[in-house]
Amino acid sequence: MTSHDSLNFEVDAHCSGQRLDKALHYYCDDVSRARLQALIKEGQVRVNGFQETRASEKVALGDVLHVVIPPAKEAAPRPQDISLDIVYEDDDMLVINKPAGLVVHPGAGNHDGTMVNALLHHCGDSLSGIGGVIRPGIVHRLDKDTSGLMVVAKHDKAHQGLSEQLSDRSLSRVYLALVLGVPMPPSGTVDKPIGRDPRNRQKMAITAQNSREAQTHYAVKVNYRDVLSLLQCRLESGRTHQIRVHMAHIKLPLVGDPLYGPQPTALRAALKRAGYERDDIEVIVGFPRQALHATRISFIHPMTEERMSFDVDPPDDFANLLKILDK
Repeated sequence: MTSHDSLNFEVDAHCSGQRLDKALHYYCDDVSRARLQALIKEGQVRVNGFQETRASEKVALGDVLHVVIPPAKEAAPRPQDISLDIVYEDDDMLVINKPAGLVVHPGAGNHDGTMVNALLHHCGDSLSGIGGVIRPGIVHRLDKDTSGLMVVAKHDKAHQGLSEQLSDRSLSRVYLALVLGVPMPPSGTVDKPIGRDPRNRQKMAITAQNSREAQTHYAVKVNYRDVLSLLQCRLESGRTHQIRVHMAHIKLPLVGDPLYGPQPTALRAALKRAGYERDDIEVIVGFPRQALHATRISFIHPMTEERMSFDVDPPDDFANLLKILDK
């Protein structure tokens, strides 16, 4: 764990002419403006390589902002007796089937009731500390409303081994995604960088600005009357909202996705054209989360070097959608 976060941003047209603290808050939306003002005053911010201690200083297009954010003191999560669906467990790690609706680790607005709280109750002190106080054992994450498989490390050596596999892509993750539309050809790869959406800080987007490379391979598993399809998606990288953003980018938005999904009117019209019954259409249109499930995870055991692979079917709500579409 590093002693601080060191971040660099290049000022784009949206922030040109704004105060330094306001521009930084735009790029670091998970840090309060008050804290950023304090960091500026403490000399933790540089503009084009020069220390700047005035929060009111205006920034210009192309300015390079560098900010050092010391770690905030983290409150240790408390163990909570929350049920876990454990697919596999040994002395080194666990494989968990996370339900939709369960947040992985504590954060703003979710101080407890998370998977980490459940893991602390189940494992006691035997979780890797590499993820920090609030993310013990967490090697990778799933969005709150995405279901499926995650691997958790019980000690630092296991965590290091699994993290290295994430980096070199020998840890494989396969998802099922229900989308509006059918891709032609039926398989392909989206290779587009993902970063924070400059127009909506709650979303991610395909952008060259302050982004990271991302690749998603997809293939049609089931075609539902030429209007919806169940895709199998395999990640080469693991960016926030990656499958959701990439599929929306190629005009295959995920059913139920509140951020990137299809307009209800468009989805309803497509299902009606395909001949689905009214009650079934309303169930599909009203699906309350992104129809995305992490169905398979494969990796090399970090201690025994055995190749391991685990599969889980979609949960009941997702499975019910597929049953309706199969009629």
